[in-house]
Amino acid sequence: MSETIRFDDKVVIVTGAGGGLGRAHALLFARHGARVVVNDLGGSAQGEGASRSAADQVVEEIRQAGGTAVANHDSVTDGGKIVQQALDSFGRLDVVVNNAGILRDKSFHKMDEADWDSVYRVHVEGAYKVTRAAWPYMREQGYGRVIFTSSTSGIYGNFGQANYGMAKLGLYGLTRTLALEGRKSNILVNAIAPTGATRMTEGLIPPQIFEQLKPELVSPLVVYLASERCQETAGLFEVGGGWMGKVRWERSRGAGFDPAAGFDVEDVAVRWGDICSFDNATHPTDNMQALQEMMANLQKHR
Repeated sequence: MSETIRFDDKVVIVTGAGGGLGRAHALLFARHGARVVVNDLGGSAQGEGASRSAADQVVEEIRQAGGTAVANHDSVTDGGKIVQQALDSFGRLDVVVNNAGILRDKSFHKMDEADWDSVYRVHVEGAYKVTRAAWPYMREQGYGRVIFTSSTSGIYGNFGQANYGMAKLGLYGLTRTLALEGRKSNILVNAIAPTGATRMTEGLIPPQIFEQLKPELVSPLVVYLASERCQETAGLFEVGGGWMGKVRWERSRGAGFDPAAGFDVEDVAVRWGDICSFDNATHPTDNMQALQEMMANLQKHR
């Protein structure tokens, strides 16, 4: 029998945990022994208003089940306050799950600056503020786990979600860089692109499918990624409906031109099939690997 994954000495922050995916994450962490800071401003799916009841209700659920949790009602853009509450309440912080999010869906030509800025502030600035506040404590203790919530709308694009897609793929860029910077301090950083039946996806997914996409089907991956047993970092995982898989970048072999002799637009047009062909594709995992084809082309034409 495999060893049980436990968080008995760990403190976890879950943002946007008053409902949907965040609530499911918080409940499962508590079930595995974590002390949980349940953060939720209590606003609408569009980021309007505030209420203390959402976070309070999840904390009550955890306590009724014998777990330990405190509610936090700050906005993620005040991330330092959320982290400070974890330290004041429990004396440490081990895991941050950046889950809070809103939607302001409109086609790009109809989107105003408020729609763009509000989504950016919650998803990107909010995740940054919470993680940045937690980072020094994780470095000092030589341990930490950070989970960012990306989206298939960022990976693949989605009509009417230019703001959301920008924010969600931006979080994966942050994931990749923090994974590099955090590794030496045993801070592992990953991202998920979840699909779940939440107020943010209601009406976007056919009803017969929506009811099967329980948020609880996403949380086991989040809890595993946050555990000591998991040594994955810089990963991006699509997850939902009981299925999960890792995503990686793929790049064509491309086409090389002689930089000394020069080339023009017509040369690019002639080689366009080679530039776009994914036969024998490569899978760079860092900047050095990404530059290998270019450097080989320079060497070839020396």
